Amino acid sequence: MANWSENTLKWLNLHLVKDVGPKTFANLLSSFGSIQGVYDASIFQLASVKGISQKKAEFIYNSIRDLSIAKKELDLAQKLGIDVLTIEDESYPKLLSQIDDPPHVIFVKGNILRQDNLSVAIVGSRTCSQYGFEQASRFAHLLASSGFTIVSGLARGIDTAAHRGAIAAGGRTIAVQGRGLGGVFPPENKDLADIITNNGAMVSELPIDFEPIGANFPARNRIIAGLSLATIIVEARKRGGALITARLAMEYNRDVMAVPGRIDNPCSEGPNSLIRDGATLITGIDDIMETLGAIGNTIKPYVDKESAKAQASVEQTLFDAGELNLSDDENIVLGQLSKEPQHIDNVIIHSGRSVGKVNSALTALQLKGLIKQMPGNFFRIK
Repeated sequence: MANWSENTLKWLNLHLVKDVGPKTFANLLSSFGSIQGVYDASIFQLASVKGISQKKAEFIYNSIRDLSIAKKELDLAQKLGIDVLTIEDESYPKLLSQIDDPPHVIFVKGNILRQDNLSVAIVGSRTCSQYGFEQASRFAHLLASSGFTIVSGLARGIDTAAHRGAIAAGGRTIAVQGRGLGGVFPPENKDLADIITNNGAMVSELPIDFEPIGANFPARNRIIAGLSLATIIVEARKRGGALITARLAMEYNRDVMAVPGRIDNPCSEGPNSLIRDGATLITGIDDIMETLGAIGNTIKPYVDKESAKAQASVEQTLFDAGELNLSDDENIVLGQLSKEPQHIDNVIIHSGRSVGKVNSALTALQLKGLIKQMPGNFFRIK
């Protein structure tokens, strides 16, 4: 664990002050320029900030002068192997920092990597059908095996299926809890949470020992949507939390996809209504490719064919959300492609990879928006 800086202590201390939510926190930083500026402000100056009354200013002023609670929280974090990230830390998730109301401090158990910026959320009902559970697991497995990190909320049903599908594929997954990281909710997912910690991260903005209450979950859902390039809804009631996540994803200008369901199943009301209102209907890999392929518009891969032949590798650039995580097979298959369409048979012959590995790599590269399939099993770089 890192040694906590005085700066982190002050960020956390303000984060823990009652009624200082993301918007108030942001207004304070905007008004005073830095966390230290907030601490140096007088009660009169605090009261001049938008949304802060004289009474609230006095409360904030007095609260941030007592660092003891924040120090105890950091001691507990150290004991439990939990990291504390502020929005100004380099390891804070970039996609999350770009939403309108990001948490200024998050608790993380496990590791958030740069490759996790290539994330897709899969969420849905706790009381899902077997069909819903299977679809969530299937899509999670597909995306995780292609290098995407799966984000969900660790809840029963669809969330559990999504996490397990990602893990089964040997991929990464992030669980955003509606409680502090000192416990697991629901409790039967304790073993799953331990596995997630070793294959991604557990995340919360709540104090470590904070218990799960209903009011926590809508705020939790904005973090799920904020961490993700796109959100997939698999079975959800019309007024369920998954629909809140979908709405927030739309507000953050992120893609929303939905798996259609039986019209007589109450858990189909959510995804079916989203599809009616403009969400992308997905039934298989082609639909996901078409949606996620838009990522390729901001990616400009550079392929040095001679270097690729010599080193069996491909250079790729960065895009706004982070570095694409390409496997060895994907690098080699991409090295066989150019702007001129290549038939899959030629790719198989020159790559030296099996038919199965080439097909898997081509699928992953399409999902990442790097290549396009042409008629007749021809492929080219976008």
